[in-house]
Amino acid sequence: MEESGRGAHWVVFEAGQGMGRTSWDAVLPLLADRARLVTYDRAGFGRSGRTTQQVGIDDMAADLAALIDAVVPEQARLVLVAHSMGGLVARRAVESLGPRLDGLLLLDPTPESAPVYDTFDRTAARVDRALSVTQALVRFRPLARMAGRNVRRVFPADTYATMLAEDFVPAGIAQTRKEFKAVAAAIPQFRAEPPGLPACPTVLLSASRAVKGRERQHALIAEHQRRWAQALPDGRFEEVDSGHFIQAEQPAIVADKVGHLLDRTGRTGAEPG
Repeated sequence: MEESGRGAHWVVFEAGQGMGRTSWDAVLPLLADRARLVTYDRAGFGRSGRTTQQVGIDDMAADLAALIDAVVPEQARLVLVAHSMGGLVARRAVESLGPRLDGLLLLDPTPESAPVYDTFDRTAARVDRALSVTQALVRFRPLARMAGRNVRRVFPADTYATMLAEDFVPAGIAQTRKEFKAVAAAIPQFRAEPPGLPACPTVLLSASRAVKGRERQHALIAEHQRRWAQALPDGRFEEVDSGHFIQAEQPAIVADKVGHLLDRTGRTGAEPG
């Protein structure tokens, strides 16, 4: 866990699948004067301890809630920001965080209702077979750089170098495989008994640029994102000119939305001593 920034308010960041604290590097400097900022690596990633057990979304949500309870003062204003799969983790954690949350910002999550999840167990099996090969190949650093080329294009060079050293390694790929399995196991449960809707102000940012060849799937996901956000007591859906890694491609927009969520709350946070 890394803490930066200053102020009476707090922002906690939950990374997407296969990523950790470094995925927020471009956003943090833009909020450094607004709040205390907390980023972390989930178990098995980056600088966190390795795990041999299969994790579940509920396990990750429990870790997130425990981290917040341990680090963030109880009366402080708190905004939670989550990317992609981190949205499932954050939504499950909201159930236990309850009134502690003053705002929730989700970056391009895929709601469990989206058709892409109809056959996700088979998708996850195919991905797992591909990642098992990647897990062996990343021992060779030139091949690791090839495996990470999708993030190299959008993240700062120093961030990418850290990701390459910490995440695109056999242990990191092994943990990514576990997270794919965790999502596949969680979707039926989320569909049968969806997490309670967050009562706090919630903004969902949807990436407008689709991966080539996946335009139809992208449009369907965006429609389900819109429906989910509009069903909230205080929800807002916004499209952003970006690919999936909104925090890397449009960090100023992410920081701006966090600022608006902090400004909306009427609670008074106290500067910790």
